[in-house]
This record gives sequence, C-alpha cells and structure tokens, in this order.
Amino acid sequence: MERDVRLCFVGDSFVAGVGDPQHLGWAGRLCARAHAAGVPLTAYNLGVRRQTSAQILGRWLTECAPRLAEAGEPRLVLAFGVNDTTRENGRPRVEPAGSQAHLARMLQEAAARGWSTLVAGPPPVDDAAHNARTAVLDARFAAVCRDAGVPYVPVLETLSADAVWRREVRAGDGAHPGAGGYDALAALIAPHWDRWLATPPARAAVTGAGSGSA
Repeated sequence: MERDVRLCFVGDSFVAGVGDPQHLGWAGRLCARAHAAGVPLTAYNLGVRRQTSAQILGRWLTECAPRLAEAGEPRLVLAFGVNDTTRENGRPRVEPAGSQAHLARMLQEAAARGWSTLVAGPPPVDDAAHNARTAVLDARFAAVCRDAGVPYVPVLETLSADAVWRREVRAGDGAHPGAGGYDALAALIAPHWDRWLATPPARAAVTGAGSGSA
C-alpha cells in the first residue's frame, strides 16, 4: 500500500521561503528531495512572516489538525525563533524561557496526537548581537527537543560561517537569503529529514485513515 504522508511546515518567514526567487525556500527543496526519492508527500507550508513562537502557538494546532487528521502518516516540522530574539522596546519580543515553553507545549500536543515531529533551529541574520541572542535560544530549543525525544537540527553556527548565506542575506534585507542560501539551509537539514521520513510515526495507525483520499 502506498504511504499517505501528510506534513505541515509551521513557522516564520524562513519557512515561507521569503527572499527566494524560486519560491521554494528550504521546505520546498526538502519536499522535492522526498519526491525524487519516491516518498509520496502532501505538504502544507504554514509559515507566516514576523511571527514569534507565541503567535505560532496560538494558531498552529487549528491549522494543522484538519490537514493531518486523516493522514496515514501525520508529520510536523517546526521552525521559528529569529523573531523571538528580535529586540523591541529594549527587550526580546519573547523572552528565552517563554520561547522554550512554547516549543515544549507544541511538542507535547503533537506527541499526544501521534504526529511525528522534526524541529529546525533558527538561522543567523546580518547582525552579530541578534545572532548571539539566537544562540542562547538555539541551545534551549536543543534541550527541549532532547528531553522530548524529537530530532533537532541546529543550523545557526554552520550558516554563520557559510559564505553564500552571509553574502545573500547581506545583499537582501539583512535576514533572508536568496536561492543559494536556501540551498545551503536545505542541505543542512536534509540528512536529518531523510532519517526522519524513513522512521514511521509511533502512532500512525491511531491517527491515520486509508490512503487514496483527495
């Protein structure tokens, strides 16, 4: 029987692929990779520009539930954090402890529904102080995922040293790369993505229905 993999990418503008002239972003590139490998996939991109973890927490379940409810293999990819560490009025938009709690709650709720989850860490922008704050959050997110038994893909350090990423972000709006930067980001996530897609969700039989639906 053909696999019925349905997957929601939930997060911010990097999930949406802002800045990519090909309009794929890293999420689209990973979906194309899965298709080339013969993995049938129905993917939904739920990235919203400028949203913090608090805003994503307020919408993600309502948006994902109808898309994953009938899936044979319901899957979720979470990626956010850069907007949390943006400073407004002299402080981060979301304090690190709050961001950590938001991620933990999403992982708990996804696990309760049998949705297999992968988390991608926040990438760097063209601002060293901002990246330093993001590094603190990156470590907190890694700890949350470790405790939850969820794969976490850190990308901040590697992309900070990636010449293509840095050049394209600087040439753009200071945050988002072009196609080459998204190529680099997708390549970092790809090995973890491959392993994750190859591992069946623990409770797929509980949450899924038969394949072949529209």
